[in-house]
Amino acid sequence: MIDDLDLVFDEQERGEKGRHRRGAVRKRQGKSGGRGKTIFALLMAFVLLGGIGGGVYVGFDRISNYFVTPDYDGPGSGEVLVQVKSGDTLTDIGNTLYDAGVVKSTKAFIEAADANSRAKNIQVGSYKVRKQMKAADVVTLLLDPKSRVVNGVTIPEGTISLNIYAILAKETKIPVAEFKKAAADPVKLGVPEFWFNRGDGKKNPKKSIEGFLYPATYEIPPKATAEQILSMMVQQFLDVTERMNFVETVQKERKISPYEALITASIAQAESVDPKDFPKVSRVIYNRVYTDRYHCHCLEIDSAINYWLRLQGKDPKDSDVLKQSEINDPNNPYRTHGADGLTITPISNPGEGALKGAMDPPEGPWIYFMTIDKKGTMGYGSNDAEYKQLQRTMCQNKVLTGTNCKF
Repeated sequence: MIDDLDLVFDEQERGEKGRHRRGAVRKRQGKSGGRGKTIFALLMAFVLLGGIGGGVYVGFDRISNYFVTPDYDGPGSGEVLVQVKSGDTLTDIGNTLYDAGVVKSTKAFIEAADANSRAKNIQVGSYKVRKQMKAADVVTLLLDPKSRVVNGVTIPEGTISLNIYAILAKETKIPVAEFKKAAADPVKLGVPEFWFNRGDGKKNPKKSIEGFLYPATYEIPPKATAEQILSMMVQQFLDVTERMNFVETVQKERKISPYEALITASIAQAESVDPKDFPKVSRVIYNRVYTDRYHCHCLEIDSAINYWLRLQGKDPKDSDVLKQSEINDPNNPYRTHGADGLTITPISNPGEGALKGAMDPPEGPWIYFMTIDKKGTMGYGSNDAEYKQLQRTMCQNKVLTGTNCKF
């Protein structure tokens, strides 16, 4: 009998954390017959154990844990760094704290968070906390900005991979060459193979990390390698796109592969000044490439040419100073003038706004977009007459000058 009871309570202790992994804590509704039977069984256990004399105290703490959520009483001691990741639920945070020895049970943290209306404001990041803390005190600490460790590296949206390596190298003192070497195999960094599939028949010369290094603020762990840092960024990309249901949505609604939608998002990110333009620019791209509205199934955008220049270590150029030899360079694999389809890879690392724009663009006939003033305002057109009007507006606002303004 004692062995049987020990087995029951050992299962109770092991399950104290793991049972919360499946989702949010659900409140019991109404009376539970199973609960009543369990309590009755426990009372019988007390009676039976009482017959053994002093043995009744052996399992008392474990039995009491069934009725009272395990929680520490004190403020804790020492110091430990825990990380709240993007997309973490209270259960995820509680499990992290439990694994780090901060709270006595995941359940205690969830209950404390439920009792604090501000708990929903816990931010992503790393926090300095103490071991063996009362759960309510942990919640309070996670809500205190002073507890958050802010020494992260920020990667702006639209940054190309080469510039990301330079930013990371400056912060970590890891040579750019090591980041380039690590990036040579995106699959090894965690990008699933299916992400490189495309349905437009265009072949990629090789798998590129471009597009998968999600722009965000990262707290780089001490002694992290180039491979570990890039893998962390790839995982963030996968977490964000999974939360958005990106893959399934673009396949079902756009009828294209996730990679084609990612390329579209990267172009919209590169072409737009104002994030509100991401969806409409994406629609223009889709209309040019996948419909017969445009004179060809080509993009004819200069941002792709500039991306190629950057890859060669050259400075990008404004559209009005690009040479025809550069625009129509047959050796440029990112040439979009006289070449049908999307670019062979993404041309930037887009943020969530651009990804959403490519995933769910508005319906519309537009086949042109232009920056019509120096503030970055975008104008759209669906035919040649509207295109010419956009050009006139650009000339009036001195975005275009000289021979470009002779109609």
